[in-house]
Amino acid sequence: MSFTRLDATRRLMAMLDKEPVIASLGHPAYDLFAAGDRPENFYTWGSMGLASSMGLGLAMARPDLRVFVLDGDGSLLMNLGSLATIGWTRPPNLILIVWDNGEYGTTGGQETATRHGADLEAVARSMGMQTATTICTAEELDAAVARARTTPGPWTIVARVDENIPTVKPPLDYVMITKRFMSAIRVEAGSSDPAPRR
Repeated sequence: MSFTRLDATRRLMAMLDKEPVIASLGHPAYDLFAAGDRPENFYTWGSMGLASSMGLGLAMARPDLRVFVLDGDGSLLMNLGSLATIGWTRPPNLILIVWDNGEYGTTGGQETATRHGADLEAVARSMGMQTATTICTAEELDAAVARARTTPGPWTIVARVDENIPTVKPPLDYVMITKRFMSAIRVEAGSSDPAPRR
C-alpha cells in the first residue's frame, strides 16, 4: 500500500495537540499546510537543510515544549552537521522526523543518497541519538510518534514515504508566519527571554 508524505503528515498532525512543528522548505511545508494550518506550524522558506538546526535551537530554548521538525532526506543530507550537534547536546524534547522518499522532490525528483544505501537512522545513532528508528508504514509511524511524545529523546524518526505532488502552498508572508508562531509558543517579538507555558 502506498504511504505518501502527505498521508504521513496528516497522521502525525492528528496525533498532536499544541506542539510546535517546524517544516523544511518546499514539499514538507506544503504538506504540513495541507494537513491543517495552525499557529503552531512554522513553514520555512529559502533555508534548505536548516529545519533541524531551527528545531534544535527552539528545543534548547524551550525545554517545556515538545518540538517536532519535519525534514526531507535531501535537506537533512545538506546539513548532517546538525545531527552531530543534536547528538552532542541531546535535547530530550526534540523529535526530528525525516520524510525519506529518496529524492529531491521540490527541485525535480533527482535521486538522493538514501536511494543508494545512505542510512539516516544509522547516521543519527552514530552521532549519539540512540532513540532513532526507521519506519515504513502508517502503523509504525503512529507507534513511533506515540513513544516520542512520552519518552525522552532526542528522537530521529526516518519515515520511508512515497512522493506526492502538493496542490497547495502556505502563504509567503514570512512576517505573519513568524509573528503568529511566536505568539503561539508565547514569545514576545524582540524578547530574549521566552515565557514558558504554565
